[in-house]
Amino acid sequence: MSSKIFVTVSGVDKVGIVAKVTAVLAQYEVNIEDIKQTLMQGHFVMFMLCDIAKSTYTFKEIKEALTNAGGEMGMEIWVQKKEIFDNMHNI
Repeated sequence: MSSKIFVTVSGVDKVGIVAKVTAVLAQYEVNIEDIKQTLMQGHFVMFMLCDIAKSTYTFKEIKEALTNAGGEMGMEIWVQKKEIFDNMHNI
């Protein structure tokens, strides 16, 4: 099973979004392998490919921490295992 996860962040742009999300990832020992972000008419969207192989936390714990951080910022944060993401987008 792969240790890769996708993290998607979406919401109204404001100061500190990247800092907050990456701080949670660092706290949970998650490595960011790739990151893309954009602004679409004031709407912030960020995609990250991360690796949780060296984390001492479970996928569920990481997902919950990120979801809670999103709630604190008024942002939507989705966390998916890469295999599930890949299967959803393969027809």
